[in-house]
Amino acid sequence: MSGQRITFSARPRPSLCMTLRDLLFDVLRTLWAHKLRAFLTMFGIAWGIVSIVLMVAAGEGLRKGQAEQARNLGKDVMIVFHGRTSLQAGGTHAGRDVHWNDDDVPVVQAESPDCEYAIPELEQNTVRTHSNYNNAALTVTGSYPPFGYIRSLDVGFGRFYDWDDMREARRVAFLGSDAAKQLFPGRNPVGDTVYLNDFPYTVIGVMAKKKQDSSYDGWDVNKVFLPFAAMRRDFPDKPPGTDTTFDQLIVTPKSVEQHEACKREVRVALARMHRYDPRDKEACPIWDTVQEAQAFKTMTDGMKFFLGAVGIVTLLLGGIGVMNVMLVAVRERTREIGVRKAIGAPARTILRQFFIEALIIASLSGAVGLGVAFGFCALVNMLPMPDFFAGLIPSWSSGLTAAGLLGAIAVGAALYPARRAASIDPIEALRYEAGG
Repeated sequence: MSGQRITFSARPRPSLCMTLRDLLFDVLRTLWAHKLRAFLTMFGIAWGIVSIVLMVAAGEGLRKGQAEQARNLGKDVMIVFHGRTSLQAGGTHAGRDVHWNDDDVPVVQAESPDCEYAIPELEQNTVRTHSNYNNAALTVTGSYPPFGYIRSLDVGFGRFYDWDDMREARRVAFLGSDAAKQLFPGRNPVGDTVYLNDFPYTVIGVMAKKKQDSSYDGWDVNKVFLPFAAMRRDFPDKPPGTDTTFDQLIVTPKSVEQHEACKREVRVALARMHRYDPRDKEACPIWDTVQEAQAFKTMTDGMKFFLGAVGIVTLLLGGIGVMNVMLVAVRERTREIGVRKAIGAPARTILRQFFIEALIIASLSGAVGLGVAFGFCALVNMLPMPDFFAGLIPSWSSGLTAAGLLGAIAVGAALYPARRAASIDPIEALRYEAGG
């Protein structure tokens, strides 16, 4: 017995804190002894981390891409079209055509305190358009100067028309990027002349190239933009419209939170001016891009939560795998545990050893998963993306959330095997034969 004591005393006392090297050695030994099971367990945990990070990144990329496309159409814009009444009101019958006219604009602006802008837009798509170099079939549209800001018509070079152009009804034109290329191939059109139904208009600016996946009247890159006063004089509304009517009202709220109030105020003001029921949405159809953006955000959030839940389930399964590996390790190292307890190792030391081993296995798997997820996102984002998708946008918040879940699962997975190892009776353990 004394020889045996000398042999054990040559090793560090089990009651002392084990060194990191000893812990890593035990972890590697456990993983090597159960290679297939350990690989599947670590793969499951890593895949759970990858799933959470990638799904959240994909949802964020889709949301950001769609938000960018919505901004290209306009900044929280609502398009108020004229329609036909479907309800009787004030002694008038249903089925009456409604047309917005110039007198409506100041009334809507005055009676809609939650709206920032309410401006008219008048369009023509039958205007003969040509320059000294080429002809083109383009949409010609006129509005107020804030139209450029509202509709995200960024200036590539030159300028957008201003209030001086508007007051003096100047014949100046701002060209969409593709319209400029078609009318003035290989030339700078600023300062040159474009002819609209033979009316000469001086080009004052060209729009920067922009991507657009939705529209109510065609792509902005293929349009000619005029001051509303010049548009009204040279290209009035087509029948059954009159020389005071226009096609649609462009409205923006002062904030996203005020957009419902703004929309309601516009409906009420127009209904009073045109004597129809303000609840009649057929008389005043509105394309609400703010509401669409909110609905899309709700959809992408739901998708992220669902796919994140799938990742959490995968992590839970990985945690069960860690627990199984550690239980097998406890069973196969029963005799070793008995020897350590027999020479004085307290139960908390055995508990700590297996607890830390399980945490190391889970942490290694999680680190591999985070590395793979962020690396994959970086590689994918090097590829060209479709207009509606901004790429995989991983966030550290999702990574830290996944790591926190992994830590909680690892603690739960390690607790039972560690307690079982610590509760082993040393006498019974010394009698244990592996595989028996």
